[in-house]
Amino acid sequence: MRGFESHPYIPNSVPDVQAEMLKEIGMSSLEELHKNVPELLKLKEEMNLPEAFGSEYELRRHVERLLSKDTDCKKNLNFLGAGCWQHYVPAICDEINGKGEFLTAYGGEPYNDEGRFQALFEYESMVAELVDMDVVNVPTMDWAQAAATTARMAQRITGRSTLLVPEYMDAEKKKVIENYAECCLKMVSVKCDCMGHLDLEDLKSKINEDTIGVYFENPGYLGVIEPNGQKISDMVHEAGGLSLVGVDPISLGVLATPPSYGADIVCGDLQPLGIHMYYGGGQSGFMATRDEEKFVMEFPSRLFGLAPTSKPGEYGFGDVAYDRTSFGHHREHGKEYVGTQSALWGITAGVYLATMGPQGMAEVGKKIMANAQYAVKKLNEVPGVKANAFGSAFFKEFVVDFNGTGKTVADINKALLEKGIFGGKDLSAEFANLGQSALYCVTEIHTKEDIDTLAAALKEVLQ
Repeated sequence: MRGFESHPYIPNSVPDVQAEMLKEIGMSSLEELHKNVPELLKLKEEMNLPEAFGSEYELRRHVERLLSKDTDCKKNLNFLGAGCWQHYVPAICDEINGKGEFLTAYGGEPYNDEGRFQALFEYESMVAELVDMDVVNVPTMDWAQAAATTARMAQRITGRSTLLVPEYMDAEKKKVIENYAECCLKMVSVKCDCMGHLDLEDLKSKINEDTIGVYFENPGYLGVIEPNGQKISDMVHEAGGLSLVGVDPISLGVLATPPSYGADIVCGDLQPLGIHMYYGGGQSGFMATRDEEKFVMEFPSRLFGLAPTSKPGEYGFGDVAYDRTSFGHHREHGKEYVGTQSALWGITAGVYLATMGPQGMAEVGKKIMANAQYAVKKLNEVPGVKANAFGSAFFKEFVVDFNGTGKTVADINKALLEKGIFGGKDLSAEFANLGQSALYCVTEIHTKEDIDTLAAALKEVLQ
């Protein structure tokens, strides 16, 4: 370590401190701690790592230099979405989540919670109101993790092993579910029709006595709004399965809530609710259910509740059914293993929802839909381009068909990038049947000028 006898970031790495600790346990060297590890497993040479930085300042300069190589969405116009979206973040969200007592909101216990338990209880209450459910968990890592846990919860409740999912589904999310739940369930894809909706006939043919449930998203991965939610729920309920719905929470100011069309478990990502994209890292998943024991007892993550204390008229905030969790009193019998989660983003989402209120959520939803509709209109004026290729109702995201232009999405996006524009996500590899198509995202942050600039740039690129 350059210029250091001990490591500046590792506790107890000062030689004198290490020697005192070793003496206490009757050892003379750190190597003795590993004497039971077979020689075959020990690394005998130095690790192939660059030399450590000599100071925090040097480390910071290095990281900032690396990050400066990226082209971000402050410099470029951005029309990418597909799971991480550019929304407006009110200044109060950053102000609150930057407070010390929340910034380290990993979890904690009642004796050191510094108001985190109440903040997370308020977050859970507001998300529950937004999605029209009773119980919401402390956040998971992201939507994919939440969807995987939703599937596991449903599997434990039903005791079955087949999960039905839509053909048009985020491939990465599908892989996460497969990886997380392959020990106890298998996934079967259901076809989608020409408008991007679940094909009800194909769904009916695949539902049977082994069906855990149907997982579908509304709006879907390609932005399409599913109009048959109640029919889907009725079909799976009739077979004894569960209706599992993924949702973009920022859509719920204008779209019906999942329970209104039969959802049993709802999941999604909090990132649209006041969380920056952070180079793709500002993700945070949630699950929500009715207040019924069969659902509540299958949550693997923490749930915070409000309860009276020993002092009359006084209330406190604490864990509900703590033994459910892998870090409760019966760790090996936990529903699932739950490690690091994203409680800070739950607090941030709570701040966003409290700031917006019901009227604000309705206004932002309407603004997003108006902007996206205008974008479709302008892009359809570009020769060879077909925006909203499915022709269905959509929210925020829509498929743009470039097959009529004679150019690939990759070439189009490369040319747009040279003009300072991030084009839509290339779908040609994920869904070959859509040919040269891209998924475009338009939110409340896009102005008329932004959309006109995109349309004009596409006209030039496609000439």
